[in-house]
Amino acid sequence: MRILWDAPIRTDDGVVLLADVFTPPGGGTFPVLLSYGPYGKGLAFQDGYKAQWDYLVERCPELNDLTSNRYQNWEVADPELWTRYGYAIVRVDSRGTGRSPGRVDLWSQREAQDMYDCIEWAGTQSWSNGRVGLAGISYYAMNQYQVAALQPPHLAAMCPWEGASDWYREFARHGGILCQFGQDWFARQVATVQHGVGAAGHVSSVTGELVAGPETDDPARLAKRRSDLGEAVSMRGEIYDWHHSRNPDWSKVTVPMLSAANWGGQGLHLRGNVEAFSQAASPEKWLEIHGDAHWVDFYSTRGIALQRRFFDHYLKGDANGWSREPRVHLRTRHADGSFEDRYEHEWPLERTVWTDLHLSEDGALSDTQTPARAEVSYSATGPGVTFLTAPLIDTMEITGPMAATLFISSETSDADIFLVVRLFDPEGGEVTFMGALDPNTPPAQGWLRASHRAMDVKRSLPYRPYHLHTETQPLSPGAIYELQVEVWPTSLVIPPGYRLGLTVRGNDYRYEGELSDFARSFHYANRGVGPFRHADSRDRPAQVFGRRVTIHMGGPHDSRLLVPIIPDTPAE
Repeated sequence: MRILWDAPIRTDDGVVLLADVFTPPGGGTFPVLLSYGPYGKGLAFQDGYKAQWDYLVERCPELNDLTSNRYQNWEVADPELWTRYGYAIVRVDSRGTGRSPGRVDLWSQREAQDMYDCIEWAGTQSWSNGRVGLAGISYYAMNQYQVAALQPPHLAAMCPWEGASDWYREFARHGGILCQFGQDWFARQVATVQHGVGAAGHVSSVTGELVAGPETDDPARLAKRRSDLGEAVSMRGEIYDWHHSRNPDWSKVTVPMLSAANWGGQGLHLRGNVEAFSQAASPEKWLEIHGDAHWVDFYSTRGIALQRRFFDHYLKGDANGWSREPRVHLRTRHADGSFEDRYEHEWPLERTVWTDLHLSEDGALSDTQTPARAEVSYSATGPGVTFLTAPLIDTMEITGPMAATLFISSETSDADIFLVVRLFDPEGGEVTFMGALDPNTPPAQGWLRASHRAMDVKRSLPYRPYHLHTETQPLSPGAIYELQVEVWPTSLVIPPGYRLGLTVRGNDYRYEGELSDFARSFHYANRGVGPFRHADSRDRPAQVFGRRVTIHMGGPHDSRLLVPIIPDTPAE
């Protein structure tokens, strides 16, 4: 392949961003796959993300036969493979990161406009056929939604792979509760490659150049040239224009889209891909949901084949039958961790049997409502209380979004509700799964700060309550309140003898079993919740969120979990 290092792209305000361009050998024009992000285009996957790289090669050993992996970057397309398939690859260091100068302001409108300019640049180069596609994971997926809403003329298709779509609800605050991921991630993965880190940072193992630019600035100057993401998130407890400015206008997202989600993406990306598929105005959109670690399927032969069919159709004009592809492709998850491919036509599935499982004082979770009023209390600092179904007689599949209705009272003026949908084998052992970033992830989770219980009635659905998060409504200690709690989607085929559980607690889920070597070594693994922790004492002072909460059930207080049971009859 041919490589052009540090190609200059001038933005509308005069700042010049730098990109690496990879094209097939020989002349001609090619469709373009573009990515724009803050991880340093010169930082090799193996060098910057060794634990993730080792896991990827373990899961996909065929990669070593398909490519030298020399030009791989974290979360973007491998140019060695894609140029072989007839594509040009453009990787842009976002403003203020890697080798691109400027001020870092992640997911801002400024970044969206920069990405627009990069797409239009790529669409008009001599080696381009004028059709630009967007591909990439996480950050490189989230900003696809933003720029698509700006409708750059040369954007022809996009494949957001595991990308959040709602800045407040999926990234900053789950149910109104501050998520600590932003501050941890920014310090570890962005600040370390900020433009100007220079000699204090990484050296490219391919070019020998400094990944973060030739100059080395002092830390104080670097700090002034970046927006402190962790502080910006923590200081905004409710939704403001700052959050809205980072969300796309879905009515303007009309480009063909393949949205790829992960059942294990509890805490960041899963909801985003599902909501993007549901909300985008594009008449040509598809949803795919897989499993395993956050980065594996994107690079797997299965994942690459899926992306190729999509992009070949829209960027090359191939008549490969993609337009007849069923709109939903699910890899349903079984209790043993295996997956089964199935095609559907809509989300949620039309044949879903929505079933209420009622909470009982004796710890049961059943389809029978308790007539008598009862209550169960728990300490917000402890493991909470768990409700279990009886051992299943027949195999049961639950696939889709979930929601809980809880009647609670608190000793204080507020309460944070953490819901964990769990699975237990016939011997009572807990079954967890390889999540996007944690190898002991439970099937599903949901969160809600009780003072954020106000609902957007127009946007709420029975299986996906939608909270406003625009005001705080304190509780009167001891008074009973009804809460509608969104539980993120899941897929689970449960064998006979197993039990489904719902744990209601006042803090993050914690897996108490043995940890694998990967769980011990991977910096984001955290006993089941990965980096998506909610333990900031400034946001959750103990005197408010560390007391006792009571769940009320039975009679007029029908606390329950709505689950999507899928009958055996397949889609037509």
